[in-house]
Amino acid sequence: MSDQPAIHTEGLTKHYGKVKALVDLDVDIQAGEVFGYLGPNGSGKTTTIRTILDEIRPTAGRASILGMDTHEKSVEIRKYVGYVPGDLAMYPALTGKDTLTYFANLRGGVDWSYVDELAERLDAELDKKVGDLSSGNRQKVGVIQAFMNKPKLLIMDEPSAGLDPLVQREFQKMMREVAAEGCAIFLSSHTLSEVQRVADRVGIIRHGHLVAVESVAGLRSKAMRRVELELDSQADASVFEAVAGVSDVTLGNKHVVMSFEGDMGALIKAATERYTIVDISTQEADLEEIFLTYYHDEEEAV
Repeated sequence: MSDQPAIHTEGLTKHYGKVKALVDLDVDIQAGEVFGYLGPNGSGKTTTIRTILDEIRPTAGRASILGMDTHEKSVEIRKYVGYVPGDLAMYPALTGKDTLTYFANLRGGVDWSYVDELAERLDAELDKKVGDLSSGNRQKVGVIQAFMNKPKLLIMDEPSAGLDPLVQREFQKMMREVAAEGCAIFLSSHTLSEVQRVADRVGIIRHGHLVAVESVAGLRSKAMRRVELELDSQADASVFEAVAGVSDVTLGNKHVVMSFEGDMGALIKAATERYTIVDISTQEADLEEIFLTYYHDEEEAV
């Protein structure tokens, strides 16, 4: 089981009547990997999760978790998965502690010292009834129940909803810690800053289609950035215009400024063949800018 991907899908598809909510999803997520799954509401993120977890049956294709078919082994798989749904619902008359006890009993028991540690780190209020908690404090209970059985796979749909910034930071630390111990994490989110901090790879879903899968660094390397070079002598614009990905070159006194989309190594190589670089500065696109490039309203094939 350890040699199998934490999540594997082949042609996973879900239609609701004429609505194609998910189309031909092929993805592998490995142990110890944090996979960020990005898309706005209605793009297919929650449908993906519910189909992978066999909460709804796919129209076509298949999925496996830790090498087990998610339909044939759906009960057994639950022992290894922690899950925070996007529409988190709990019994309002139970306290947070009662709620966690209920889930712990379903799982055959947990290490309560670990539960106490999680509650302290998230500053969770477990003695109050869930119905009396704010949405953020209810979300903390949901996060604790997902982590508390030390799963091999965490699947989380917008888990930071309602959490204040300090708690979000602690939650991100928790994700990186369990990933370092071999837990795979499928993190569905539209909070781009969070994904940028914790994810190893990012998948971008658009109208039910997975339109990109890249490392965060890989996405950034392909994004347009502004590059400014200070050289030892006056630059010739043609030297830089000949480099693939360079556009909008402007020259100053021993300075050259350009827009660049590509491998920085190629740009620096071209520059150092003719000049000595005195200084270099770049303004990288962040994940939000990159993400938006996949969501232009222009007609395109997907």
